[in-house]
Amino acid sequence: MRLLVLGGSEFAGRALVAGGVGRGWEVSVFNRGRRPAPPGVRALVGDRERPGGLEALRGGEWDLVVDTWASDPRAVRDSARLLAGRAGRYAYVSSCSVYAWPPATGFDESAPVVDASPDASGVPYAEAKRGGEIAAVEAFGEHRSLLVRAGLLLGPHENVDRLPWWLRRVARGGPVLAPGPRDNPLQYIDVRDLAEWTLSAAQAGLSGPYNLVGEAGRTTMEEVLTACARVTGSVAELRWTPPEAIIAAGIEPWTHLPLWVPRTEAAELHNALYGLSVAKASGAGLRCRPLAETVADTWAWMRDAGESGERPVRAAAGLAPELEARVLGLAGDRPAPGAAGPVGP
Repeated sequence: MRLLVLGGSEFAGRALVAGGVGRGWEVSVFNRGRRPAPPGVRALVGDRERPGGLEALRGGEWDLVVDTWASDPRAVRDSARLLAGRAGRYAYVSSCSVYAWPPATGFDESAPVVDASPDASGVPYAEAKRGGEIAAVEAFGEHRSLLVRAGLLLGPHENVDRLPWWLRRVARGGPVLAPGPRDNPLQYIDVRDLAEWTLSAAQAGLSGPYNLVGEAGRTTMEEVLTACARVTGSVAELRWTPPEAIIAAGIEPWTHLPLWVPRTEAAELHNALYGLSVAKASGAGLRCRPLAETVADTWAWMRDAGESGERPVRAAAGLAPELEARVLGLAGDRPAPGAAGPVGP
């Protein structure tokens, strides 16, 4: 199998390259060449945003192209058109953000999507991803295009700093603002599981859109933070705080406290992030590894990255220590009985 990954140096692209190499496929990557390609991977260098930047793709043939582009859809349009006659299939890693707002509870691939154009530039993320989908289908046709609508991605080499932020915070120890309720459900997928499913699905000839994320409610905020404490060896005190108190303090869900979106004050956002139907992908072989493995492997990568100097390129805002301390009342107030407790390995 001849695989071409457009991108291939960060997070999802990196996992796709590793997945192809692990299968013994002939793997090529096309990117700006800022990082060396893994051993055994052919590197094609170019910049999709510059005139003439696709020259390195004008020769060669591939069985499968996987594209992870997340900016102007024109780049997907031009790449897909150029490769349509020399590649068997085109898999585009899109996003569940393409669905029109607000999504219905348990929405699936038939839900309405945002208006978008494959010729656009400078558009918001949802329109950029939807425009990329349209570009892929227009160039390769519906039966040769696979649209992978990813949900929340976690795992090693994460470049958005969501799970890594929590791992660092819990590892630091002390009282930790744990956003309630404890059983607040999360829905995510390990980036390696996304890569494996995408490669297998494309090889099997699947086409069309698929929501790709774990089952709704398969984990909770408490399970995530407890796993963080376990793998870091921390004895941090998780102080579970009602969402109303957190919101009242000016703390923004998802931004200041990565992963956390309460079901009360931000019901539509919670539903959009953590209320997807994945029945279609599950029926097509999607399998997800345990949360403990994702957390442990992410922590192991972070420790190695600390030694090598690798850092996330799109850091989440996170919560300022001063604001956390104020909300927790560390000047002398103690949590109510049963509201918090030490968590360790």
